[in-house]
Amino acid sequence: MILASFFIHLRILDILDIFLVAVLLFALYKLLKGTAAINILIGLVAFFLLWKITYLLKMELLSDIFGAFISVGVIALIIIFQPEIRQFLLALGNPAFLNENSKWSTYFKRWFPSTFELDIDPIVVACQHMSNIKQGALIVVSRQHELLEITQTGVIIDGVISSPLIENIFFKNSPLHDGAMVISQNKIKSAGCVLPVTKRKLPRYAGLRHRAAIGISEISDAIAIVVSEETGQISYCVHGNLRHDISVATLQQKLLSDMGMSDSTEVEILNENDMVKPKTESKPLNDS
Repeated sequence: MILASFFIHLRILDILDIFLVAVLLFALYKLLKGTAAINILIGLVAFFLLWKITYLLKMELLSDIFGAFISVGVIALIIIFQPEIRQFLLALGNPAFLNENSKWSTYFKRWFPSTFELDIDPIVVACQHMSNIKQGALIVVSRQHELLEITQTGVIIDGVISSPLIENIFFKNSPLHDGAMVISQNKIKSAGCVLPVTKRKLPRYAGLRHRAAIGISEISDAIAIVVSEETGQISYCVHGNLRHDISVATLQQKLLSDMGMSDSTEVEILNENDMVKPKTESKPLNDS
């Protein structure tokens, strides 16, 4: 009788409600997958379903006991899942949260700028130099988010972007070489910064710099560039997606595209001596 009455009073809004809850639970599962918090989430969902079953079966004593735990459980959830809730809210506030191919992307571009100023040449030259000598580096280029909370963890520089300055900061005997460099508003804002590390499972080649690069790109719209200290290979990370072992020409193309500068500015690697200058003709970059 209870089940029959449930379906009799089932409305379209009830179906929508169930669908939205299912989507929310799936999103939480994807967010917490691979972490210890997923076991806690499954246990809480099972506890909630058990409470609802006892309520529908009118088992008043058990229902009251479970309900007492549920009433104070919200505060416990906030404490237990504080890191995950923070990560979810950061991702939700990220302009890249919506897929770029979504029909809403055009609307949101009116509110969020898609073109950013950046002196790309010195960054590309420095990365090529450091790659040749296997000098490790982690460079974060901000876009919509200025990453103020990240820059405060390092040493404020606020200097003009230049290849020698970037290379000197990441020189292995430099006191700032272990942290990340943050470039914001076309300036080197700070160096030696501490970045959040991703919790995802990564291939064996991924070191701490790669994990930090993915971590910062997961919670912001920043671009992260990694130069491996072991192999000298250059990696490029945006929106949590890591492209490993890319060429310098590809690095240029990606920076131009992701900074929204591909239509107004183009650069070209001239030779193996790391010379970069503006292009005089419109022709595609090559990997040579």
